[in-house]
Amino acid sequence: MSTIAAICTPNAAGGVAIVRISGEDALAVADRVFATVSGKPLVDYKGYTAAYGKIHDGETIIDEGVTVVYRAPHSYTGENVAEICCHGGLYVTKRLLRAVMAAGAQAAEAGEFTKRAFLNGRMDLAEAEAVMNVISAQGEQALAAARATLSGSVSRAVAAVADALTTAAAGLAVWTDYPDEDVPGVSETELAATLNEQADKLQVLIDRYDSGKAVTEGIAAVICGKPNVGKSTLMNLLTGRQRSIVTPIAGTTRDIIEETVRVGEIVLRLADTAGLRVTSDTVEEIGVAMAREKMQEAALLLAVFDSSVPLDEEDYSLLEKCRERTAVAIINKSDLQPAFSEDEITKYIPHCCSISAKNPDSAAVFAQLLARVLGTEGFDANGEVLAGERQRQCCTEAVDHLRFACRALADGETLDAVGVCIDSALSCLFALTGQKVSDAVVSEVFAKFCVGK
Repeated sequence: MSTIAAICTPNAAGGVAIVRISGEDALAVADRVFATVSGKPLVDYKGYTAAYGKIHDGETIIDEGVTVVYRAPHSYTGENVAEICCHGGLYVTKRLLRAVMAAGAQAAEAGEFTKRAFLNGRMDLAEAEAVMNVISAQGEQALAAARATLSGSVSRAVAAVADALTTAAAGLAVWTDYPDEDVPGVSETELAATLNEQADKLQVLIDRYDSGKAVTEGIAAVICGKPNVGKSTLMNLLTGRQRSIVTPIAGTTRDIIEETVRVGEIVLRLADTAGLRVTSDTVEEIGVAMAREKMQEAALLLAVFDSSVPLDEEDYSLLEKCRERTAVAIINKSDLQPAFSEDEITKYIPHCCSISAKNPDSAAVFAQLLARVLGTEGFDANGEVLAGERQRQCCTEAVDHLRFACRALADGETLDAVGVCIDSALSCLFALTGQKVSDAVVSEVFAKFCVGK
């Protein structure tokens, strides 16, 4: 494979920046742009050592810095790696990268360093996907879950299931391929028990991912309700700053205001929307239409109601829309005299809390309710947590094949058909860890990475 390079620190000014070079010729390329003060070339350095020196582009010295040397296979990518650390100015960093390219390296694609780590056996595909979850983690539990997956917790759990299924499949194959040999018969009862047990283990992984998704990935949520019920005040409460304009004038919010916030350990990709009402104002009407569209796309609705005025037709219309959705009802302005009872809301939305969005203490009340609604209470981030939808889909398909195999056994289908189902389940699990996966899937996984990782 070619020698690749990229800036692997953020595209912003800072104290230090790093250009990473990986490949068979990584150290030779680094030597063409980095002169150690000792005069000893980097190609003669042992792994896990560092050298101080001058960084140059041709005859021009552009900076001074430190280069860290890693020797294959004991590096992140499993290849020879040189990481040149320079001062973190945007220009000097890009100048260094250009010099490295001129010295023989090629520009790394998004996720190519981690892709090489996968291809060189430094990590499996499930662990590789967890790398981006570590980078994007926005809370303690999200980071712990990503670290657990990166350390192989999911891979080990999946491997244990795959081993049990492989043993079952091997027993079936021997019995069906050599019917004239003195091979013990297959106990369909024991086989069904094995398949159900392994399916149950995979289902636990699926359920843990579903309940912990709000912690590990975040969830798209929309604040919705009539004008002046306190939607923008709630947005400001959750963001901790004046993110939305708040006035007594109905219809102040007309556009969609979006922000990612952390509520307890839950990450919400939050949108504040225009108040839902019939209006003759053309601009406000566009905002209301956008709000309704955003509600359709959201995974969670935060329906806000003004406790100080009776519920009207528009409130009930919103309640009807929330009836079959994952929703939280927020009865705002609890500091005022209530004009309706909470029971009128819970007929439609079981999960409800009364708060005053002007009171900072209300954020904790809302966080507790949200954890109950999304099932993140008691979520153990140090257990096995699937790293994304691809892994979840692999587990789901494997469970479907195993359940189908059990039904086939119960219906008296041939053991050959059962064996096909087990093989299909194994294929799904091997795809999860990358043991048997198409190049297209591998490319899709790493295309989601940032350049430099």
